[in-house]
Amino acid sequence: MDIVYLKRIVEGALLAAGNPLNLNQLNSLFPPDEQPGHGPLREALAALDADLADRAVELKEVGSGFRLQIRSDLMPAISQLWTEKPPRYSRALLETLAIIAYRQPITRGEIEQIRGVSVSSNILRTLQERDWIKVIGHRDVPGRPELIGTTKAFLDYFNLKSLDELPTLAEIKDIDNLEPELELHHPASEGEKSDSDEDHEKEDAAPKSGEQLSGPDTEGSGDEQADEETPDGEAERQPAATQEPEDQRSN
Repeated sequence: MDIVYLKRIVEGALLAAGNPLNLNQLNSLFPPDEQPGHGPLREALAALDADLADRAVELKEVGSGFRLQIRSDLMPAISQLWTEKPPRYSRALLETLAIIAYRQPITRGEIEQIRGVSVSSNILRTLQERDWIKVIGHRDVPGRPELIGTTKAFLDYFNLKSLDELPTLAEIKDIDNLEPELELHHPASEGEKSDSDEDHEKEDAAPKSGEQLSGPDTEGSGDEQADEETPDGEAERQPAATQEPEDQRSN
């Protein structure tokens, strides 16, 4: 099949789809006796990528397949088309997501052990509703706790082809730099105190930012702790029964 024609079909399909398409999906666009196969499709994709070298749009391979998207260096200007600013990700949600991404498969108890605080049910629910995490099995120990891992939707959202493209732990020094590392551009909910299923989410409007990961964050107190949202949207850690001093660490 002519590569020029195949390239046009691929480009049209990626523009019309509105979501990533993998090679099998692109191949299925053709009648069974005319399907080009993965080799010619990759040639067509490479030719399309070369054609877009000096354009505002780029071809990007992510977890679910290939897609056409605006180049990231143009987003500061293009984003002015949308006046509503996305809510900011809470520190607690970012830490939880980062731990899952780097330590998966992992149980909820292991996440709590690493962070040193209870994990809010609302945080896990939010991540599942956004299809960023899912239950991928059960640990073969008493109680058979659920094993949690990330999804292809997580890779797609953060513009990653695979988990190998995540920044290494050696590159990650501060949770405050988490957002620029993964180039977050869309809304996410914030976590609240986790020792009640009646907790509700709070979202705080803030400019776009991106993401990175931090390691374990624990405190010296032996008291049980839980994530709790303050009025300004920042998650703090508090003992279960006592008030912490004013210089307590922020989550």
